[in-house]
Amino acid sequence: MSITLDHAADADIRRNKIAPFDRLLRRIETRQARIGIIGLGYVGLPLVGAIASAGYRVIGCDVDAFKVSELQAGRSYIRHIASEHIADLVKEKLFTATCDMALLREADAILICVPTPLTAHREPDLSFVVSTTEELAPHVREGQLIVLESTTYPGTTREVMRPILEQSGLHSGEDFFLAYSPEREDPGNARFSTAQIPKVIGGDGRLALALAQALYANIVSGTVPVSTVETAEAVKLTENIFRAVNIALVNELKVVYEAMGIDVWEVIDAAKTKPFGFMPFYPGPGLGGHCLPIDPFYLTWKAREHGIPTRFIELAGEINTGMPQHIVERVAFTLDTRRARALNGAKVLVLGVAYKSDVEDIRESPALRIIQLLEGRGAVVDYHDPYVPEIPRTREHPELAGRRSVVIDHARLAAYDAVLICTDHRAVDYGMVVSSAALIVDTRNACGRWTDDSNAVVKA
Repeated sequence: MSITLDHAADADIRRNKIAPFDRLLRRIETRQARIGIIGLGYVGLPLVGAIASAGYRVIGCDVDAFKVSELQAGRSYIRHIASEHIADLVKEKLFTATCDMALLREADAILICVPTPLTAHREPDLSFVVSTTEELAPHVREGQLIVLESTTYPGTTREVMRPILEQSGLHSGEDFFLAYSPEREDPGNARFSTAQIPKVIGGDGRLALALAQALYANIVSGTVPVSTVETAEAVKLTENIFRAVNIALVNELKVVYEAMGIDVWEVIDAAKTKPFGFMPFYPGPGLGGHCLPIDPFYLTWKAREHGIPTRFIELAGEINTGMPQHIVERVAFTLDTRRARALNGAKVLVLGVAYKSDVEDIRESPALRIIQLLEGRGAVVDYHDPYVPEIPRTREHPELAGRRSVVIDHARLAAYDAVLICTDHRAVDYGMVVSSAALIVDTRNACGRWTDDSNAVVKA
């Protein structure tokens, strides 16, 4: 791809300030550039595949020695990424995995894909971004492009990362080039791979933008350049806040329609037949994943710095955060009215602990909070999830670490006082669940096709 610069950037070239830019652009366009990726999780690892498939050699860096050893052996630890694909990349020497950040000095472009969680007080936790940048800074050299992909509040790239990187004595826009391009991964979505999703790009100056655009244009289906890194950071937050607010709306409608005896899923299915002015969103037991439960709070925190309240966004957060409590109350009420059984002492099976269907990812999963609340009310809880054989240790729910998924069959399902569906994995035989369980509380409409024929199913 050939990049055409605007007049201001051409002036920089004439002033002979951007020899590093010229060399790096040539290496990107000829695919001689070597690309480094920091963070090999649900964002970084798919990016490895897309970049290597585009003809670039990739150095992947992660602090988790287990992940690195698995990748070096050609094994994937993410279900929807085939081990055979990783093994081929390793065999063809297109991909190298390491824990040694110093090796990234060999990279021409470095893409940072590390977590950006919340603190216990629901404030942005940039510790992974800061520590990664601090560890990277001594290894930054002239002529490198550095791109942050982690979701964050406007100002992070320029105000937090840039000063740390410039402690090396190099300057952004002259010696190295800094940009922001938010990840847009949807784990488990077979319709849209990394390479098929356009990339929004903001640069710390025109030269950084041009380099990042040149790189991503060779990797993904399209690029969307914006005027500043802050704009690009805001784009990602806007995308996820839009979803979070609309999910909060349908969650609230679900509660209202429940009280009226109206099926919210039937309402939504009918409403979405309108060819304009309506976009379907669906209720659930709460928000999960690394983005939707977290990103709105990044903007509300930053807005407070400017003295601006974000009442609408915060209200949506309250509704979504409160859904696990609502679901537990619904289970208790249903046990009482349908089976004359108290929640205290009841045997409950939670079906699905991943945060969404057909993935093994449990980050911020509302199912974990629901288990905690059920047990706090005295219930005896098991779980079944075909993709989560054991609950790993999490920061929010360490007490659940080590719990193992139970095997389900007709006899085992019949032994529970209630089955609570939190995640609608397609691998689960819901026909067997409906025919076996005495009571099913379905938060995902997974049993919708059997609802009319079974008094056991209660939508929640």
